Amino acid sequence: MGKQNKAQVGIGTLIIFIAMVLVAAVAAAVLIQTSGVLQQKASQTGQETITEVSSGLEIVKILGYDSNAPGGSIEKLAIYVTPSAAVEDIDLSKTMISLSDGTNIREFIYNSSYFTDAEATGVSNVFNNSYYGGANEFGIVVLNDADSSLSASTPTLNENDKVFLTIDLSDNSMTLSTRTTVTGRIQPEVGAPAIISFITPTTYTDKVMELQS
Repeated sequence: MGKQNKAQVGIGTLIIFIAMVLVAAVAAAVLIQTSGVLQQKASQTGQETITEVSSGLEIVKILGYDSNAPGGSIEKLAIYVTPSAAVEDIDLSKTMISLSDGTNIREFIYNSSYFTDAEATGVSNVFNNSYYGGANEFGIVVLNDADSSLSASTPTLNENDKVFLTIDLSDNSMTLSTRTTVTGRIQPEVGAPAIISFITPTTYTDKVMELQS
Protein backbone atom coordinates (compact mmCIF):
# COMPACT_ATOMS: atom_id res chain seq x y z
CA MET A 1 0.00 0.00 0.00
CA GLY A 2 1.39 3.40 -0.94
CA LYS A 3 1.83 6.38 1.28
CA GLN A 4 -1.19 8.07 -0.30
CA ASN A 5 -3.45 5.11 0.48
CA LYS A 6 -2.14 4.92 4.06
CA ALA A 7 -2.87 8.63 4.53
CA GLN A 8 -6.43 8.18 3.22
CA VAL A 9 -7.00 5.26 5.60
CA GLY A 10 -5.63 7.30 8.51
CA ILE A 11 -7.86 10.28 7.69
CA GLY A 12 -10.90 7.98 7.39
CA THR A 13 -10.17 6.44 10.77
CA LEU A 14 -9.75 9.89 12.28
CA ILE A 15 -13.06 11.03 10.82
CA ILE A 16 -14.81 7.94 12.23
CA PHE A 17 -13.20 8.51 15.62
CA ILE A 18 -14.25 12.16 15.67
CA ALA A 19 -17.80 11.17 14.66
CA MET A 20 -17.94 8.61 17.47
CA VAL A 21 -16.74 11.21 19.96
CA LEU A 22 -19.38 13.67 18.75
CA VAL A 23 -22.14 11.05 18.97
CA ALA A 24 -21.03 10.10 22.48
CA ALA A 25 -20.96 13.76 23.52
CA VAL A 26 -24.47 14.36 22.17
CA ALA A 27 -25.74 11.19 23.85
CA ALA A 28 -24.17 12.23 27.15
CA ALA A 29 -25.72 15.68 26.90
CA VAL A 30 -29.15 14.14 26.26
CA LEU A 31 -28.74 11.75 29.19
CA ILE A 32 -27.65 14.56 31.53
CA GLN A 33 -30.59 16.73 30.46
CA THR A 34 -33.05 13.83 30.81
CA SER A 35 -31.60 12.97 34.20
CA GLY A 36 -32.07 16.56 35.38
CA VAL A 37 -35.68 16.67 34.19
CA LEU A 38 -36.47 13.33 35.85
CA GLN A 39 -34.84 14.43 39.08
CA GLN A 40 -36.85 17.64 39.10
CA LYS A 41 -40.09 15.77 38.42
CA ALA A 42 -39.28 13.18 41.07
CA SER A 43 -38.57 15.92 43.61
CA GLN A 44 -41.83 17.70 42.74
CA THR A 45 -43.83 14.48 42.92
CA GLY A 46 -42.19 13.60 46.23
CA GLN A 47 -43.05 16.99 47.69
CA GLU A 48 -46.65 16.73 46.49
CA THR A 49 -46.91 13.25 47.99
CA ILE A 50 -45.53 14.45 51.32
CA THR A 51 -48.04 17.31 51.32
CA GLU A 52 -50.92 14.96 50.56
CA VAL A 53 -49.94 12.52 53.29
CA SER A 54 -48.84 14.91 56.04
CA SER A 55 -51.48 17.62 55.64
CA GLY A 56 -55.20 17.48 56.15
CA LEU A 57 -57.78 17.72 58.88
CA GLU A 58 -58.09 15.93 62.20
CA ILE A 59 -61.46 15.38 63.87
CA VAL A 60 -61.19 16.05 67.60
CA LYS A 61 -64.80 15.11 68.30
CA ILE A 62 -68.30 15.17 66.82
CA LEU A 63 -71.25 16.40 68.86
CA GLY A 64 -74.89 15.69 68.10
CA TYR A 65 -77.99 17.64 69.16
CA ASP A 66 -81.51 16.36 69.81
CA SER A 67 -83.94 19.11 70.80
CA ASN A 68 -86.55 16.56 71.87
CA ALA A 69 -84.37 14.44 74.16
CA PRO A 70 -85.08 12.12 75.78
CA GLY A 71 -86.20 10.39 72.64
CA GLY A 72 -86.41 12.04 69.25
CA SER A 73 -83.51 12.09 66.77
CA ILE A 74 -80.26 13.95 66.14
CA GLU A 75 -81.02 17.11 64.19
CA LYS A 76 -77.65 18.88 64.17
CA LEU A 77 -73.97 17.94 64.03
CA ALA A 78 -71.06 20.05 65.26
CA ILE A 79 -67.74 18.63 64.02
CA TYR A 80 -64.72 19.88 65.95
CA VAL A 81 -61.67 19.92 63.64
CA THR A 82 -58.09 21.12 63.73
CA PRO A 83 -55.21 20.87 61.22
CA SER A 84 -53.03 17.77 61.18
CA ALA A 85 -49.37 18.13 62.15
CA ALA A 86 -47.11 19.85 59.58
CA VAL A 87 -50.20 21.00 57.74
CA GLU A 88 -50.34 23.32 54.78
CA ASP A 89 -52.95 26.10 54.93
CA ILE A 90 -56.43 24.67 54.32
CA ASP A 91 -59.08 26.75 52.59
CA LEU A 92 -62.27 25.57 54.27
CA SER A 93 -64.36 27.26 51.57
CA LYS A 94 -63.05 24.57 49.18
CA THR A 95 -63.69 21.73 51.62
CA MET A 96 -66.51 19.24 51.14
CA ILE A 97 -68.26 17.11 53.75
CA SER A 98 -70.01 13.87 52.81
CA LEU A 99 -72.30 11.87 55.10
CA SER A 100 -74.17 8.59 54.79
CA ASP A 101 -76.62 6.97 57.21
CA GLY A 102 -76.75 3.75 55.21
CA THR A 103 -79.84 4.92 53.32
CA ASN A 104 -79.17 8.53 52.35
CA ILE A 105 -75.99 10.21 51.15
CA ARG A 106 -75.54 13.96 51.45
CA GLU A 107 -72.73 16.33 50.47
CA PHE A 108 -72.22 19.73 52.06
CA ILE A 109 -70.31 22.82 50.94
CA TYR A 110 -69.45 25.96 52.89
CA ASN A 111 -71.85 28.91 53.08
CA SER A 112 -70.18 32.14 54.24
CA SER A 113 -73.49 33.39 55.68
CA TYR A 114 -73.05 30.90 58.52
CA PHE A 115 -69.59 31.97 59.71
CA THR A 116 -69.23 32.91 63.39
CA ASP A 117 -66.09 33.99 65.24
CA ALA A 118 -66.86 32.56 68.66
CA GLU A 119 -63.40 33.53 69.91
CA ALA A 120 -64.20 37.19 69.34
CA THR A 121 -67.92 37.31 70.15
CA GLY A 122 -68.28 34.45 72.61
CA VAL A 123 -70.62 31.52 72.03
CA SER A 124 -72.35 29.68 74.83
CA ASN A 125 -74.34 27.32 72.62
CA VAL A 126 -72.74 25.94 69.46
CA PHE A 127 -76.13 24.58 68.42
CA ASN A 128 -77.66 28.03 67.98
CA ASN A 129 -79.77 27.96 64.80
CA SER A 130 -77.99 30.99 63.31
CA TYR A 131 -74.76 28.96 62.96
CA TYR A 132 -76.32 26.33 60.70
CA GLY A 133 -76.79 26.43 56.94
CA GLY A 134 -79.61 25.05 54.86
CA ALA A 135 -79.71 22.18 52.39
CA ASN A 136 -76.28 20.88 51.40
CA GLU A 137 -74.46 23.59 53.36
CA PHE A 138 -72.22 23.77 56.40
CA GLY A 139 -71.20 26.65 58.60
CA ILE A 140 -68.09 27.47 60.63
CA VAL A 141 -67.79 28.45 64.30
CA VAL A 142 -64.25 29.63 65.12
CA LEU A 143 -62.90 28.56 68.51
CA ASN A 144 -59.22 29.49 68.18
CA ASP A 145 -57.51 31.62 65.53
CA ALA A 146 -54.35 33.31 66.80
CA ASP A 147 -53.29 34.85 63.48
CA SER A 148 -56.79 35.88 62.25
CA SER A 149 -56.50 33.66 59.18
CA LEU A 150 -60.17 32.67 59.39
CA SER A 151 -62.76 35.03 57.95
CA ALA A 152 -66.17 34.54 56.38
CA SER A 153 -64.88 35.09 52.84
CA THR A 154 -61.52 33.28 53.24
CA PRO A 155 -61.70 30.75 56.08
CA THR A 156 -58.07 29.58 56.00
CA LEU A 157 -57.27 26.98 58.64
CA ASN A 158 -53.63 26.74 59.75
CA GLU A 159 -51.51 25.59 62.68
CA ASN A 160 -53.30 25.56 66.07
CA ASP A 161 -56.60 26.80 64.62
CA LYS A 162 -59.74 25.10 65.98
CA VAL A 163 -63.24 25.30 64.53
CA PHE A 164 -66.62 23.61 64.58
CA LEU A 165 -68.11 22.67 61.21
CA THR A 166 -71.88 22.86 61.64
CA ILE A 167 -74.50 20.82 59.75
CA ASP A 168 -78.28 21.01 60.08
CA LEU A 169 -79.46 17.48 59.31
CA SER A 170 -83.14 18.40 59.58
CA ASP A 171 -82.79 20.70 56.54
CA ASN A 172 -81.37 17.77 54.59
CA SER A 173 -83.99 15.10 55.40
CA MET A 174 -81.36 13.15 57.32
CA THR A 175 -82.13 13.20 61.05
CA LEU A 176 -80.42 10.33 62.83
CA SER A 177 -82.36 7.86 64.95
CA THR A 178 -80.81 5.58 67.58
CA ARG A 179 -78.38 2.78 66.60
CA THR A 180 -77.66 4.35 63.20
CA THR A 181 -74.29 3.74 61.56
CA VAL A 182 -72.95 6.97 60.08
CA THR A 183 -69.95 7.21 57.77
CA GLY A 184 -68.40 10.00 55.75
CA ARG A 185 -65.40 12.25 55.28
CA ILE A 186 -64.27 15.82 55.35
CA GLN A 187 -62.26 16.32 52.19
CA PRO A 188 -60.03 19.42 51.97
CA GLU A 189 -58.87 20.75 48.62
CA VAL A 190 -55.34 19.45 49.37
CA GLY A 191 -54.39 16.78 51.86
CA ALA A 192 -55.78 13.66 53.46
CA PRO A 193 -59.48 13.57 54.40
CA ALA A 194 -60.76 13.30 57.96
CA ILE A 195 -62.88 10.19 58.39
CA ILE A 196 -66.33 10.28 59.97
CA SER A 197 -67.42 6.98 61.51
CA PHE A 198 -69.75 6.44 64.45
CA ILE A 199 -72.89 4.65 65.63
CA THR A 200 -75.54 6.73 67.34
CA PRO A 201 -76.40 5.79 70.96
CA THR A 202 -79.05 3.24 71.86
CA THR A 203 -81.04 5.98 73.63
CA TYR A 204 -80.99 9.76 73.60
CA THR A 205 -81.15 10.92 77.21
CA ASP A 206 -79.41 14.30 76.77
CA LYS A 207 -79.90 17.00 74.19
CA VAL A 208 -76.14 17.16 73.47
CA MET A 209 -74.15 13.96 73.02
CA GLU A 210 -70.63 13.06 71.92
CA LEU A 211 -70.76 10.78 68.88
CA GLN A 212 -67.11 10.46 67.86
CA SER A 213 -63.81 11.29 69.52
